[in-house]
Amino acid sequence: MSKKNDTSTKFTPTEFQFYSPKEKQSFAQLLYNSKDGTYLGRTPASWAKILIFYAIFYTVLAGLFTICIQGLFSTLNETEPKWKLDKSLIGTNPGMGYRPLSDETERGSVIQFDTKKPEEAQYWIQLLDDFLKQYQGEGKGGKHCEFNQTHKPEDVCVVDVEKFETCSPANSYGYKNGRPCVFLKLNKIFDWNPQYYDDPQEFPDDMPVELKTYINSLPANELQQVWVSCNGTNAQDRESLGDIKYFPGQGFPAFYYPYLNQPGYLSPLIAVQFEKLPISHMVNVECRAWAKNIIYSGSARDRMGSVTFQLVID
Repeated sequence: MSKKNDTSTKFTPTEFQFYSPKEKQSFAQLLYNSKDGTYLGRTPASWAKILIFYAIFYTVLAGLFTICIQGLFSTLNETEPKWKLDKSLIGTNPGMGYRPLSDETERGSVIQFDTKKPEEAQYWIQLLDDFLKQYQGEGKGGKHCEFNQTHKPEDVCVVDVEKFETCSPANSYGYKNGRPCVFLKLNKIFDWNPQYYDDPQEFPDDMPVELKTYINSLPANELQQVWVSCNGTNAQDRESLGDIKYFPGQGFPAFYYPYLNQPGYLSPLIAVQFEKLPISHMVNVECRAWAKNIIYSGSARDRMGSVTFQLVID
C-alpha cells in the first residue's frame, strides 16, 4: 500500500487597508506643516520649481505680445489712416450734416419755435452758440483764404463766422425775428478732393435753375466749389418755403480741400437762411451737395449727398 505524502500549504496573510480619515489640520498647519516640511501644501523645492516655470512662461508670453504690438504699430501712421478713400469703410461719398441739431430724440429733425416765446428761440440759439465755439476759438489760428490766392494742400483755411452776416451770432442766427438759419457741412474724408461742376456744359439736368444762374454769375476763378441747394421736398413745401439766402455763398470753396488731418482744421460751413416761412405750418426741406463725385440718393432709408429737416414757426 503506497504511502501518500502529506504536503503542507503555506498561506500568506493579506493586509487590508481600511479607510482612515485624514487628520484635521489647523490653519497654522496649512500654512506650515512641520511633519511634511511643506508650506501651503508644497515643499520649498516644489514652490521654487513652479515659480521659476511661471516666471519663464509669462516672460516669454509678454515678450511675444510686445513683439506683435510693436510690429502692428510699425505699420501705422499717426497722421493719416492706412486705408483711405475707396479702400476704407468710410468710402468716397461724404455725408451731409446740419446744425442746430437737438439732443432730445423726441424732437427728431424738427426745428420748431414760437417767436413770441423767447425761451424757445433761445434753445436753438444756444445749440448754435455751442456748435460755433470751436470756429470762434480753435479756428482762429488758420489762414484767411481767398479765391485769388495760391493755396497749398496742407493750408488750414479759417471759417470766418462774421461772413455769415444775418446768420451770425450777433444776429441770433435769425431765430429772434422768425428767419432761422441752418448751418450745413460735409463730413470729413481724408484726402478726398471734390470734382467740381465748373463748366456750364456739364451741369446735370436735375440741377436747380436758380443754382445754375448763381454759378454762371461768378467769375471763372470762383467756380471750383462744392455747390449747395436747398428746396422743399415736394411741390407744396417748395411753394411754402419762400426766399432762401446762403452765407457766405452757395458753395464750399476748393481751398478747404483736401482734408489731411491738419492741426486746427475745421469743416467749412454754409449758413442757409429761410426768410418767409409760413406760420404754424411744417415745411420739409432737403439740402443737397453738388459735385461730380458726390453720389446723390434721396431715399429715406439710404440717403446720400443730402440732408433733410423740418421747419415750424408757431
